[in-house]
Amino acid sequence: MSESAPNVKIITLGCAKNEVDSEEIAGVLRQAGYALDGGASQSDVTIINTCGFLEASKQESIDAIKRAVRSKGKGRVIVAGCLAQRMGAELARLAPGADAYVGVGQMGRFDAIVKDLFGRDASAEPVMDVEPPHHRWAEVSTRARTGRPWSAYLKVSEGCDHPCTFCTIPSFRGRHRSKPIERVLEEARFLAKTGAVELNLIAQDVTQYGYDLYKKFTLPTLLRELNGVEEVRWIRLLYFYPSRLTDEVIEAMTTLDKVVPYIDIPLQHSHPDVLRRMKRPGDGAQYLEKVRRVRQAMPDAAIRTTFIVGFPGETDAEFQHLMDWVTEARLDRVGAFVFSREPGTPSHDMDGQVPGRIKKERFDRLMRRQQTISREVNRTWVGRSISVLVDEVKDGMLAGRSHRDAPEIDGWVFAPATPEVRPGEIISVTVTEATDYDLYGTIGGGAGVAPGRKLRALRVSQPSTPR
Repeated sequence: MSESAPNVKIITLGCAKNEVDSEEIAGVLRQAGYALDGGASQSDVTIINTCGFLEASKQESIDAIKRAVRSKGKGRVIVAGCLAQRMGAELARLAPGADAYVGVGQMGRFDAIVKDLFGRDASAEPVMDVEPPHHRWAEVSTRARTGRPWSAYLKVSEGCDHPCTFCTIPSFRGRHRSKPIERVLEEARFLAKTGAVELNLIAQDVTQYGYDLYKKFTLPTLLRELNGVEEVRWIRLLYFYPSRLTDEVIEAMTTLDKVVPYIDIPLQHSHPDVLRRMKRPGDGAQYLEKVRRVRQAMPDAAIRTTFIVGFPGETDAEFQHLMDWVTEARLDRVGAFVFSREPGTPSHDMDGQVPGRIKKERFDRLMRRQQTISREVNRTWVGRSISVLVDEVKDGMLAGRSHRDAPEIDGWVFAPATPEVRPGEIISVTVTEATDYDLYGTIGGGAGVAPGRKLRALRVSQPSTPR
């Protein structure tokens, strides 16, 4: 280990929940005297916060572990997070050479984990700390924020109680556990003081918030409390469970001025038989009624969902039911996953596994259908003004997100920038053009923006994580 403050590099894979976990790990280590420098050529400690959701994310994590082990020199490598929790000793066999494999829910004690590791002989067998998760919330004030300071993720709960037959998450994230309201509020105020004007509340099921603590679904109460955090301008919710998007939740969203009208509600399918095999609630008709109620209460609401195509037993007729549902619902955003057989899930061994070629063909058909719908829905905004949170200003252009655009997964609003516009501000843009994913416009009138004039990078076209 170096004579100066030990250097820590954290590699984060997977979803926004992992981003929060990594920020908490970084904050705990920084408070303990470690230096955080992800760009260092040689690190005393490399922590890989893994994703274990799908086979593709599993392979990405394994590749990252192998690269870190090859380049660790005299340093130490800690494999943390979902894949470590999910696979345990099997991961050490597939990706050997790390010094410790640490499961989820332990962000608040990473200083002790690293200290203990350096007290061991480097040639010792790796530490395996992957007991069933017992989440330890890290101290709010230690969180080391990364990314754009004006937008932050705020995790309000961990784990999941739903028995979806395709999903691995409950097996390694554990049962649903809410963060107490007072702690959520403390973190919201901390994030606001560090510059956040947009809070993105995240959970496997944000609508289950509070039930384990207060014996009732407490999301509306939480939203009312958060609405009073002065510096915060936007509050976005990720993700809704279909049967728990209740009238009470909709009413809270409608009446609280800082809660943006954005619904990310992973439905997974529309056909009742497929949903029954998935152990998901409701059916396509009920989902359409829910969409109608949301739009009646919030006419400008953006609704996003995720579907799985090629689930075991999915017939041509069942898939056509999904296509027809998407056509009728006309949602703002739709993401899709090709069904992945995940070991340990009931769907892995179900009869009627759909061939890969058919799954891909169905995926392509669904996304082409939705692409047309998204373009048509976007065009309804032409001629209207929309509030935009500016994320970047570059070469005389600004790129930002409206209430319709969650970070990393949705579209962008582009406009010529004026000299006084700064990232982190919320401005008004009049929409002049629309494409499949993005809007283009002007600040206070003026010439329009050609669709080809985008900032490099920024938009990532990908579905949100299904749940």
